[in-house]
Amino acid sequence: MIPFLDLKNINQQYRAELIEACTQVIDSGWYIGGKYLEQFEQNFAAYCGSQYAIGVANGLDALILTLRAWKELGKLQSGDEVLVPSNTYIASILAISANDLTPILVEPDPQGFNLDPQKIEAAITAKTKVILPVHLYGQLAQMPEIMTIAKKHKLLVLEDAAQAHGAQIQGLKAGVWGDAAGFSFYPGKNLGALGDAGAITTNDAELAMMLRALRNYGSHEKYKNLVQGVNSRLDEIQAAMLDVKLKYLDVEITQRRAIANVYLTQIENSLIQLPLQNIDALTYKQHVWHLFVIQTPHRQALQQYLEAHGVQTLIHYPIPPHQQQAYREWNHLSFPISEQLHSQVLSLPLGPTLSIEDAEKIAQLCNAFRV
Repeated sequence: MIPFLDLKNINQQYRAELIEACTQVIDSGWYIGGKYLEQFEQNFAAYCGSQYAIGVANGLDALILTLRAWKELGKLQSGDEVLVPSNTYIASILAISANDLTPILVEPDPQGFNLDPQKIEAAITAKTKVILPVHLYGQLAQMPEIMTIAKKHKLLVLEDAAQAHGAQIQGLKAGVWGDAAGFSFYPGKNLGALGDAGAITTNDAELAMMLRALRNYGSHEKYKNLVQGVNSRLDEIQAAMLDVKLKYLDVEITQRRAIANVYLTQIENSLIQLPLQNIDALTYKQHVWHLFVIQTPHRQALQQYLEAHGVQTLIHYPIPPHQQQAYREWNHLSFPISEQLHSQVLSLPLGPTLSIEDAEKIAQLCNAFRV
């Protein structure tokens, strides 16, 4: 079986360094809010090109706390509208609901999977305060156009960069386009911890200070609580693990692009639609291929066929947010582009340890698929 993603093999490459980093944390006797967190935050901010990175417990908290911080700073209030893709993973929307804000679902570009700027502008009302673009599957949303719209209407922009570490347009990476960005370091992400972890990047010093308080019970200083915060801290061991793996992120992205290039150039089957890659003329480094997502009206048959031939695939994602029971008040709504995508998308194996030979085998199997 060719696995969808071999996490054990990915981390095995850095086993000695990971063990050494873990040992250093254990021997330090300091496990929360210490030098390893500070070092990773500095290095991740430098990698993204932002002034600040604030480590938190996970990617969902990164989004929740950023919106919460803007409320604490008086930039948002309950009931304000946040524009968000209708085809995203539900976490993007949960962060909005958790802050008593109103999610407004906006349809994506059906080929690139990300927010359609024209549809964003059409959805703006007097209550709209935030655009939350999701860089789905590793490709930046159309950020130059989105930022133009945001500035025109004086809107905040919160990037959901959970799947887009290192993706860039015009030399600017995910995490520095908007007013802030939330990252996930879930183990399967391009930069993955060995557990849950997340971070927020921003160039706003006031926001960074508020976020550091919110993640730590609302405390800037021990036993002094300025706001009602939460416990959402990136611990020292995970910070140390991430700092080891950050050094190899660009190498792994290069390997991911090589696998994606095999699929893009070798899969030729009229039953399969390949993803649209928006090439950045300046850098040719726009897409980091967290996932390689094809579309087919014969998804179940293709998935069963590939499994029968030893290839594991996954679906990202089978049910659109507006059809989830958690948001049953939306169940009567129609978002046809998202509904079609969620019924047809299929993710092929892709990871930095997948061999070119296995990728070529998968491409050949896709070409041989018939109904």
